[in-house]
Amino acid sequence: MGMASGQAGEPLRFQAADGMMLGGHLWSARQPVPDRSVVVVSPATSVRSRYYGRFAAHLAGAGFDVVTFDYRGIGESRPARLRGFRADWRDWGELDLEAALRLAMVRFPGRPVDVVAHSIGGFAVGLAPSARQVRRIVTVGAQYAHWRDYAPAARLPMLLRWHVAMPALARLLGYLPARRLGWMEDTPAGVARDWSRMAARFEHTLRDGAALPARFAAIGAPILAIGLEDDPFGTIPAIERLLAYYRASARTHLRLAPKDAGVAAIGHFAFFHERFRETLWPLARHWLETGALPAGAPGRIVPGGAARPG
Repeated sequence: MGMASGQAGEPLRFQAADGMMLGGHLWSARQPVPDRSVVVVSPATSVRSRYYGRFAAHLAGAGFDVVTFDYRGIGESRPARLRGFRADWRDWGELDLEAALRLAMVRFPGRPVDVVAHSIGGFAVGLAPSARQVRRIVTVGAQYAHWRDYAPAARLPMLLRWHVAMPALARLLGYLPARRLGWMEDTPAGVARDWSRMAARFEHTLRDGAALPARFAAIGAPILAIGLEDDPFGTIPAIERLLAYYRASARTHLRLAPKDAGVAAIGHFAFFHERFRETLWPLARHWLETGALPAGAPGRIVPGGAARPG
């Protein structure tokens, strides 16, 4: 996969604890910088890791080594047959993201490990046992799709698509043929099921979920949670609902409007588009470098979060 920077990721194959082979890429720092971390990018639901390639190349240009990967059933980690393939959100976090974190720790011993997580990727962090060793976390639009948190104006069509049509198709076909529908990548039925029935508290819905909140509470890395004002998934209630589980972390919830980046729309996905290299990406990079927002950062902090630097 060629990047505008001229850099391409090195293909990776690695194994999860249950033996599942996963695929991804390593984006090596072009000029290593002392104290720079290894960054693991935790994707959104059914978004291929190559979507984050330009962002990963940008971080590599700033001295970070970056691991991007696909969850089982998606992209480089898709089996020959997806119909009937067993995978759910818990697998994606405690097995797949966990394997990517372990890969980073083993391949770069002694280096700090950070995470950039998009959408459900911010939920997957809390499911991965090794996340308690992560140094810093940046999330973008991170939530777990409780339907009552969707933006009111979009709630009914989103409810019909993601909580009625999606699970019905997945039950009928044994997987969700999302590419044919123009929604996202084809998706394992178990993931469609988890998304469609997610309750206000995830442990009431997720497979064997009762013990899982303690994993979230054991994570102490400071979190920059970026929310976009025109994102119908990542509303303030949705992001705050997830952040509440990370009780030991210092949590900064930054809200950005499209006008803060000089554009008409950003939504749930566009943060990782290269046109935001100079406006939005430095916010994430500075947090990874320092654990704080840069002075003069755009947007507003949701009350209750950490104070903005001067």
